[in-house]
Amino acid sequence: MERYQLFIDGTWCDPASGAWFETSEPFSGEAWALIPRGTAADADRAVEAAHRAFLSPEWSSLTATQRGALLRKLAGLIEENVDLLGRIEQRDNGKLMAEVAGQVRNVAQWFHYYAGLADKVGGDVVPINKADVFNYTKLEPLGVVVAITPWNSPLALTTWKMAPALAAGNTIVIKPSEYTSASLLELAKLAEKAGFPKGVVNVVTGFGPEVGEPLVRHPLTAKVAFTGGDIGGQKVNEAAAPGLKKVTLELGGKSPNIVFDDADLEQAVKGAVAGVFGASGQTCMAGSRLLLQESIHDAFLARLIEVVKDAKIGDPALMETQVGPIATRAQFEKILRMIDMGKEDGATLALGGHALSGPGYGQGQFVAPTIFTGVRNDMRIAQQEVFGPVVCVLKFKDEDEALAIANDVPFGLAAGVWTKDLHRALWCVDRLKAGTVWVNNYRSTSFATPFGGYKRSGLGREGGVEAIKEYLQTKSVWITTKPNRSNPFILG
Repeated sequence: MERYQLFIDGTWCDPASGAWFETSEPFSGEAWALIPRGTAADADRAVEAAHRAFLSPEWSSLTATQRGALLRKLAGLIEENVDLLGRIEQRDNGKLMAEVAGQVRNVAQWFHYYAGLADKVGGDVVPINKADVFNYTKLEPLGVVVAITPWNSPLALTTWKMAPALAAGNTIVIKPSEYTSASLLELAKLAEKAGFPKGVVNVVTGFGPEVGEPLVRHPLTAKVAFTGGDIGGQKVNEAAAPGLKKVTLELGGKSPNIVFDDADLEQAVKGAVAGVFGASGQTCMAGSRLLLQESIHDAFLARLIEVVKDAKIGDPALMETQVGPIATRAQFEKILRMIDMGKEDGATLALGGHALSGPGYGQGQFVAPTIFTGVRNDMRIAQQEVFGPVVCVLKFKDEDEALAIANDVPFGLAAGVWTKDLHRALWCVDRLKAGTVWVNNYRSTSFATPFGGYKRSGLGREGGVEAIKEYLQTKSVWITTKPNRSNPFILG
């Protein structure tokens, strides 16, 4: 069985506790690797190492172009190791191999993008309102960044933080989910091989109270970037607040996917399926509330059921599989509880609604793709994030009612609109309270554009130029161009 170590200050080391825990395959349930159980002592060592590295000439004296070259080298190593990284991530969290392979290649593209952006983000010369003064601004890194990442897409969601943080000149300590640490330890091996100075990249594995909280509260931590549920994000924000640390929080969603009666229904059905059943619903941007205009409700629902009931469910390692297992036992049990809540609240179960077991389902950590109809927006399954293959179908009459339903949730991460009417689409885009709106597509992302949420879906943005600015701070510089020959007691 593979036994991993922590990566701190450029060295692979055992945890201070001398303890490891098993990581298991969601499909088979078999333990396949041992992950170090880090402690507060390990967290302290990692932050202190990252702080020394931030101040060291080996890192701080590098130009932005030189930092970009290191990121580009890391991107190349990721491209060379796509199969290895994909296989480990798939084994650890049960994501479909068909999806993981593309996701890992996309990880390399994120590093390429920020490698190129590293020396293209700068300050401004300000046309100041004072004579004989030259004023300009410059952007400087924050210091030590702590990245706390979830189990559903560990490589991708870590890269969304790591690439811009390093491009901006910060150093980083990564704390992966205890369920999916292996792929990020493998990524650290590639960062070491790429030639990053010691202490610039660190990975400390373990559990939230034992490692995550000490990392957030450490006085040398300058910034925390977190992806997870809204309750977890709130706790991170509260822990960071006493130190006035900057935070980026990419949190949960209850995203509406709105289909109008003039939409291309076949494409909209595909978008609805991919939007909520892709990745077995284990994605923050899932279109988990499907809003259908009354006139097409029955026909659309019939076609949706027809497509979903024939989904190939089973071993995620097989390329033909369309729906894989739930990544963790705790999440599997939560999804089943949420399905029970839907039944209790009076929603109609149109498809699924149960666990799957037997030949082809491994240890049985599968939930059948589930469709609820007759859902009211005040039901718990319409307001709370399920994070599984469960969709709530709601009817609406017109644009006003669709938008009222869409916005009436605590979240605002994403939304979808399906219509052939450009005016209707833009009218809805302007009124949807969401950080991302897709029109006639769903779940598209890119390194070149920002992603993040309104309301309880988070703070800050990841992706694009906006993301690198989340890891920089502004300094204003004033230079007098004429000696002061007036009263020395009066400022100019």
